[in-house]
Amino acid sequence: MNLQADGAVRGARVIYVPPPLYYVAGLVTGGLLDRVLALPVGGRPAVAIAGATLGGVGLALAAGGVAGVIRHRTTIVPHHAVASLVTSGAYRLSRNPMYTGLAIAYLGIALLLGTWWPVLFWPIVMWVVYRLVVRPEEIYLSLRFGPAYADYQKRVRRWL
Repeated sequence: MNLQADGAVRGARVIYVPPPLYYVAGLVTGGLLDRVLALPVGGRPAVAIAGATLGGVGLALAAGGVAGVIRHRTTIVPHHAVASLVTSGAYRLSRNPMYTGLAIAYLGIALLLGTWWPVLFWPIVMWVVYRLVVRPEEIYLSLRFGPAYADYQKRVRRWL
């Protein structure tokens, strides 16, 4: 079976780990490290308000991405084949609104936790999400939708 036909059936070639778990792993690791060596975020309560705001904005963007996928009757599971290329709603702002939203929410939660450790892990989490999820999804979508996806990539940023 050729790559294009196989991709249409199978979906992106990603590790079968739900992408939100990468973000959770960074937060948990940061929280555990804070118990060993505290690295507190000062500026309470302003930092907590900023964290709650970031968390809410991030979760709203991620929910917008999920809603768009559901509305188009396709899947949010990266290794499943997608039925259509979603380019409306939150997908007009970002090619990856779910991952972008989770990244923003991650930073908000880190501020709410009151420790810098998860913030320090954020670039690592983002790199892992890019390498293990986003990049394989982009390859899959390029094979699956060809010029339509290439045009979408030119119009809309990967993150924001």
